[in-house]
Amino acid sequence: MRRVLSVLVGLLVLGGTLPSAAQEGYRPTPENLEARAWFRDARFGLFIHWGVYSVLGRGEWVMQNEKIPIAEYEKLPPRFNPTEFDPTAWVAMAKAAGMRYITITSKHHDGFAMYDSKTSDYDIVDRTPYGKDVLKMLAEECRKEGLKLFFYYSQLDWHHPDYFPRGRTGQWSGRPEAGEWDRYLDYMDAQLTELLTGYGPLGGIWFDGWWDRPEADWRLERTYSLIHELQPGALIGSNHHRKPFPGEDFQMFERDLPGHNTAGWNDQAEIGTLPLEMCETINRSWGYNADDDRHKSLKELVHLLVKAAGYDANLLLNVGPKPDGTIQPQFVERLREVGDWLRRNGESVYGTRGGPIPPRPWGVTTQEGRHVYVHVLDWPDKVLALPRPPRPVRTARYLAGGREVPFSLDEDALLLRLDPKAADPIDTIVVLELADAIMTTPETGPR
Repeated sequence: MRRVLSVLVGLLVLGGTLPSAAQEGYRPTPENLEARAWFRDARFGLFIHWGVYSVLGRGEWVMQNEKIPIAEYEKLPPRFNPTEFDPTAWVAMAKAAGMRYITITSKHHDGFAMYDSKTSDYDIVDRTPYGKDVLKMLAEECRKEGLKLFFYYSQLDWHHPDYFPRGRTGQWSGRPEAGEWDRYLDYMDAQLTELLTGYGPLGGIWFDGWWDRPEADWRLERTYSLIHELQPGALIGSNHHRKPFPGEDFQMFERDLPGHNTAGWNDQAEIGTLPLEMCETINRSWGYNADDDRHKSLKELVHLLVKAAGYDANLLLNVGPKPDGTIQPQFVERLREVGDWLRRNGESVYGTRGGPIPPRPWGVTTQEGRHVYVHVLDWPDKVLALPRPPRPVRTARYLAGGREVPFSLDEDALLLRLDPKAADPIDTIVVLELADAIMTTPETGPR
């Protein structure tokens, strides 16, 4: 603990003299590089948006969307009593789905901490009848079952009086028209220190909310240095919708594949050289929404996972638990179905990289060593024409059953002759065995 305090004090002293934009000159440690490699291999994680907003059942942005002032919003914690929360069941669900890590909201934009914070009493232990630290219990269960745990942390805060000047959101919270920005950043770093020192080794910190005040001095140099000092193997990512800043260890894309902007948030999200992740929901909502019954089908979810892998990215798939601590049965059933699919086809996803053939309207490719997995998601016709792979093709076979796929090569193309009877309604996977492995790096891709 003494080392932790000395690190924090040192960073506080130096904070004003370091570059404010980000952690310039950051060199990842061997532990960090190892964690990055693990992250790229994992390919599939569970996102959990859970907080006192679930009491209202209208999503995690309800405070902003319905212009609820703090005085009214603070009536929610006394109504939040998740007596049915079962970390064993949550982790078992994630494992059954084939997920390798969990990312959960430790503090969302409403400022309410879902752990026992000593920096503030605006948390689940001090303000709710439940009175227990759910993150502590979840961290212990993840360690027991071998899943890595990441903490989502909102830099944006609609509740804290020192989050001032206010940004694009939170104008109706009823806070005073004054505040000390640096004091808020001290508060944020203190809470991050609690999370990084009280919950065991973490997979990383998943930031959100920078976009609320993109012009502000967020003192990222100090915050990122703090995280890397306290847990060198923890990965830092930020949902700022930009190319990664110095000091970050992975890049995420909200509701979009890397390089796409269908959701409208990623117009400036140039793809960097770090491991990639896309996040998406099973229905349309992040936090619990009682009226949202538009659940994606198994086929849609598998296509999300496979397309993400084809773009060399992970899929972080979200659930929004109910206020009693249970997860909607539709979510549990969908995740079980995805897990069943992965038990049959996981070799084409786990540990792979984006394939040598770029994504096409018919599907994507993934690769691992000498094997290229052709995921035919939209069955075209009996002959599938592909660009000629960078290595000679020895064999082609269906992953399901192992039957050979006839193929021919000319100077520029590989032609696969597909049997319509072998078509899979979700994903027909053809495995190409090459003469030797395709080497990949995050910087250069297949070579």
